[in-house]
Amino acid sequence: MEPRKPITERIESDFTYHPPKADQPARYVELREVAKAFALKIVALTPVSREQSLALTSLEEVTFWANASIARNE
Repeated sequence: MEPRKPITERIESDFTYHPPKADQPARYVELREVAKAFALKIVALTPVSREQSLALTSLEEVTFWANASIARNE
């Protein structure tokens, strides 16, 4: 396990723009495409409801955090 960064370093990293490198943009697109397909499947298979809305919001969050993982840790 990697040693934990001091909190000030983490804050600096979390609130800094991370320009894309190498193949990152293509991977962001791929993650968004997979998430979009899943979102459309959720809408097709579930009734309009608070739960459906929460599922879509959670999927949006998952996509954000997956992309942030790439941007912040490479």
